[in-house]
Amino acid sequence: MAITEAELRRIFAEAVREITGRRSVPEIEVGFYPFAGLNSYIRLRSHRLYVKLSDILRDAPRRVHQALAHILVAKLFRRKVDEEFERIYRAYTADPAVIRAAEQARRERGRKRILGPQGRYRNLEQAFQRLNRLYFGGALRMPVLTWSPYRSRTVLGHLDHTHRTLVISRLLDDPRIPEFFFEYVLFHEMLHLVYPPRTINGKRYYHTAAFRAAEKRFKHYEEAKALAERIAGGRLHRR
Repeated sequence: MAITEAELRRIFAEAVREITGRRSVPEIEVGFYPFAGLNSYIRLRSHRLYVKLSDILRDAPRRVHQALAHILVAKLFRRKVDEEFERIYRAYTADPAVIRAAEQARRERGRKRILGPQGRYRNLEQAFQRLNRLYFGGALRMPVLTWSPYRSRTVLGHLDHTHRTLVISRLLDDPRIPEFFFEYVLFHEMLHLVYPPRTINGKRYYHTAAFRAAEKRFKHYEEAKALAERIAGGRLHRR
């Protein structure tokens, strides 16, 4: 039976009291929303607590809602999250049925902005084919390849398994970025096609030991890792 909004308000009020030590709590507005995944949001504005939960969690057990409430409230007030609550929530969201529901929601509700493989200076399809022959014996099936809309330094690339879309930051579509580094980022994301994420004790692992070992096969691995740290830290010299 789905939990009611009245019960959710009580759960969040209890979490606020336990975490902050305050007897009085702000007014709470909480509800389920058709997000594209297991997203949850919380904010405090004008002495009112606003909580938005994924409707995928509507039928979750009460203890899961209690765990999520403690996690969200602790983060809101910058307190340490209790490991037991994290374990309970991770275990529930790692359940195959919940994962399938989240992936279905992403397929049906999520939207990917596809800009295509042709950049101003580099072509993702050509690079993918070259790396596929060199490192994978041509065995990989090409996903949807696209440049990102923005020049992100923190997320240089990512593979969306749900939409089977590989996205590379537009930051790398630049002749001032070494070709080997662009290829390294693309190679890293291609490895995710071979080594999908694993769930161990309720936690998702994207870079397993096998993944890391395979990554070191890249010809310029050490140079690329060092440059990745410089770019992430904003220390890349530009003329």
